[in-house]
Amino acid sequence: MSTATPKSLKALYESEEFHQQYFYDGPLGPDYTPQGTYLRVWAPTAQQVSVNLYRYGTGNFCLGCLPMSRRERGAWTIYLPGDQHGLYYTFSVEVDGARYETGDPYARAAGVNGVRSMIVDLARTNPEGWQQDARPSIPASRRVVWEISVRDFSWDLAGGMGREWRGKYLAFTQTGTTVKGSSPCPTGLAHLRRLGVSHVQLMPVFDFGSVDESRPLRLQYNWGYDPVNFNLPEGSYSTDPYHGEVRINEFKQMVAALHAAGIGVVMDVVYNHTYRTENVFNYTVPYYFFRQNPDGSFSNGSGCGNEFATERPMARRYIIDSVLYWAKEYHIDGFRFDLMGLYDVETINLLREELDKLPGGKDILMYGEPWQGGGSMLRRYEANKNNLQMLSERVGVFCDDTRDAIKGGCFEAREPGYVQGKPGSFWDIGAAVAAWCRSDRISPRAPSQIVSYVSAHDNFTLWDKLMMVRSRRPDFMAEDPVVLAQNRLAAGIYLTCMGMPFMQAGEEFARTKRGRGNSYRSPAPLNQLDWRRACRYRGLVDYYRGLIALRAQFPRLGGADLEAANAVEFFELEPPLVGWTLPAMPGDGARWEALLVFYNPTDQEKWVPLPEGKWQLLCDGVSSSLWRGDSCLREGTSLLAPYSATIFGLRSEG
Repeated sequence: MSTATPKSLKALYESEEFHQQYFYDGPLGPDYTPQGTYLRVWAPTAQQVSVNLYRYGTGNFCLGCLPMSRRERGAWTIYLPGDQHGLYYTFSVEVDGARYETGDPYARAAGVNGVRSMIVDLARTNPEGWQQDARPSIPASRRVVWEISVRDFSWDLAGGMGREWRGKYLAFTQTGTTVKGSSPCPTGLAHLRRLGVSHVQLMPVFDFGSVDESRPLRLQYNWGYDPVNFNLPEGSYSTDPYHGEVRINEFKQMVAALHAAGIGVVMDVVYNHTYRTENVFNYTVPYYFFRQNPDGSFSNGSGCGNEFATERPMARRYIIDSVLYWAKEYHIDGFRFDLMGLYDVETINLLREELDKLPGGKDILMYGEPWQGGGSMLRRYEANKNNLQMLSERVGVFCDDTRDAIKGGCFEAREPGYVQGKPGSFWDIGAAVAAWCRSDRISPRAPSQIVSYVSAHDNFTLWDKLMMVRSRRPDFMAEDPVVLAQNRLAAGIYLTCMGMPFMQAGEEFARTKRGRGNSYRSPAPLNQLDWRRACRYRGLVDYYRGLIALRAQFPRLGGADLEAANAVEFFELEPPLVGWTLPAMPGDGARWEALLVFYNPTDQEKWVPLPEGKWQLLCDGVSSSLWRGDSCLREGTSLLAPYSATIFGLRSEG
């Protein structure tokens, strides 16, 4: 019997000899045909591997246990003749005298709670017209990402979506829904189309462990940052979690519906850790897929008990294979990486290169959180803000510097930011406008590497943060005109910054979680989108809608043009006012020859001088759609409203 310890396994896995002997580049996972199915798994340290066959995904007795054959470089395989679609299976893996029954790490389908893997004919999971589904063509100038949990999108019955699809993938397929009793207020997909966002970022949708799929969804809630199976959709968002093909089909229906609406789909992927250390990876190749401390124990840079060892060759291969699978099989348009600081730079750049090789792959988005959840044993260059120069210029990062400069620190509820008049914060606002390309703090290779935002799923919603700075005992449900103006100003800033804008779903209608900052397992009614607020704050929705459309009319804001960052000209104004102008790029189709933007975070009106020329008022801080008409031209000076972003466009003399 082997005396392998976690420490000795660490030395083994990190040796060049192990890599040379066991790196396997052949096919892994189930390989289905109507004539028969190959099952293949990589388990180089196993003494024996067998497959257990089941008729159903839960319960029932085992139909049989068949030994698998060891092949080259640690791979094990077996061939099952005949049409095996719908057959469930697990592996029994014997390592160092211990025997584990486990699902397939490379499974494409599974039964309830992902315990038993399933052989699936993926062609049978395709909804009607899937072969014609295509990623929408979305230029960089139109990119604005809207983040949502599948559950939150349709849980509110006032949203008018089908009760049977409440909290499900299929709610995204419904068209023409409105707030009950108020037909002019669109909800769901209709709301997204009217708002004008280009991409929907889905919070974790691959199989996660914190929600029991066999229990009624109404009794449980979790965001899903606790993955179990990386290559199949979460079952609790499907209408039937017991039959593995259903969740795949309904997920594809959701993607197709968003694509038909011209909206791309971004997956929030959590490859950096797993739900528990007892998982399909550790049962198959103990300790290999996870980063280790010097004593062999699990490193915990994720804050969740373990972290994926992206630098180990077969772990790196796993992540790349998985992302490519989602991109090809599910037509995914982008990937947002949770805790991307736990990935090494080489893995992220290799993944970018592999995506680029796909048809239309260069348009697939890649961005992530450039930080970690705790101390990590990653001893290579991390994919974080400090190493932006080492990352592909088409790998973006969330810019917390922009976020905190605009609204104040996200961890201190009462800390103000620029929109609340924090002294000295105007310097950082100027840096944010140019996507930090002219700052010593961050060094992006291109403005497109910066994701500008003020709110996301974690920490306080923008509305709640603004309310808590303004009042010691805020009434989050009250309509505060000052906070409403500060909200518009915050949006006016980050939606005129270079880079790619990102927003938390519902920010456009003052989403509140009543001051709860981290609601990952709070009740569904607290997390759900309150669609009646979309009606109540219709003016704020229209403000976001106008800014998003205005931004698309000036492509240089969203491009990768490093020269554009240097072309921004800032004015000398009385602090804390900020003013700047940016000329259009010749031939890029911009509606105006230049943009002129002012931010006023004070509670008073302010006069500012205008550069020479005839300037059309596009946004006055209250209405962002003035540009759609023939608003008056301004020359000489202009008055800025309190708490406002005021935008002008230079009209051609012709």
